[in-house]
Amino acid sequence: MILKLEELEFTNKIVFLRVDFNVPINQGKITEPHRIDSTLPTIQLILQRAKKVVIASHLGRPDGKVAPEYSLAPVREHLEHSLKEPVVLAPDCVGAEVEWLVHDSGDRVILLQNLRFHKEEEKNDANFSRALASLAEVYVDDAFGAAHRAHASIAGMVAFFKEKGAGLLLQKELNYLSRVLSNPDKPFVTILGGAKVSDKIEVIENLMKVADAMLIGGAMAYTFFKAQGLPVGKSLVENDKLDLARKILAHAKARNFRLLLPVDHVLGAEFKADAPQQVAGIGGTPADWMGLDIGPKTVAAFRAEIACAKTIVWNGPMGVFEMPAFAKGTIEVAQAVAAATKAGATSIIGGGDSVAAAHQAGVADKISHISTGGGASLEFLAGRKLPGVEALTDK
Repeated sequence: MILKLEELEFTNKIVFLRVDFNVPINQGKITEPHRIDSTLPTIQLILQRAKKVVIASHLGRPDGKVAPEYSLAPVREHLEHSLKEPVVLAPDCVGAEVEWLVHDSGDRVILLQNLRFHKEEEKNDANFSRALASLAEVYVDDAFGAAHRAHASIAGMVAFFKEKGAGLLLQKELNYLSRVLSNPDKPFVTILGGAKVSDKIEVIENLMKVADAMLIGGAMAYTFFKAQGLPVGKSLVENDKLDLARKILAHAKARNFRLLLPVDHVLGAEFKADAPQQVAGIGGTPADWMGLDIGPKTVAAFRAEIACAKTIVWNGPMGVFEMPAFAKGTIEVAQAVAAATKAGATSIIGGGDSVAAAHQAGVADKISHISTGGGASLEFLAGRKLPGVEALTDK
């Protein structure tokens, strides 16, 4: 069992809050603040009772070195503006200066500098974990996006706290995803896209146990086509996963499981936004063209499945949606998911590209739950234990 934020005793105490503020930053400005904004209710609730909150996050991959481009300074600015309360950025995440800020200064909201400036964070180093833990009396994890990492701030330091639990965002993520695996409203339709079958193999196998239908688009579909001997032209294929694709197809057929692959697609002469394009049935793919989006017949078939659903999980785009010429399939799927949600379905979107597509289609606010963790949600749906969740669980 994991204690919820409202069940923790943190009145007049210092709370260590692990968040996932790994947001895109361009020229010092945050371009997509969803992960920060999703954690604001947790911070606000802590501030109602706690003496102080010490907020910790990683940003990017600085590989254990101090790199100015990965500073959390832009995050501090956004956080201060959103909370309407002063936020101090510590010069580091451990050390004497940080300890003074936390224990002796009058500041109530302290944002630690990037955890990954220390190689010990990703190594789950015991001494680094102890140093982080010494800053506070209560530990709260709201970093679902990093819950699949066995790092010091996610797993190692938690052992040093008697009082520990999940923030509002982490609890919300677990509630939505647990229900999908244990008790989804039926029919349950899952939509998978993106480039690689290998990224989603365990998810496919696990969701086939509980879903009623699975719609597969994106580049990963071409591995399935080639496995069946269909022409794929110059489309992206994982040649080392053909046997795996055959196994999944055979398993679906034996179980009478509805696994839908595209029936037509939008082809490009090359991987360019302005490349010549044509629509063709899957069996009529020319040798020197590549599939870059699902076609209109596939969109219609996918829409029909989605319209009947009561639970929908979507991870991965249907094509190269960053290029407008090949974005239609992904946008139409996003709109179909939003329409089904309006009709009463529970919809969950995970993965950066799918979330970006929902925003691009203008339907992000019409989805039941947009997950803040692409990798974490995939691992959870694959049935794996997440280190961040396990660390909070009373055995």
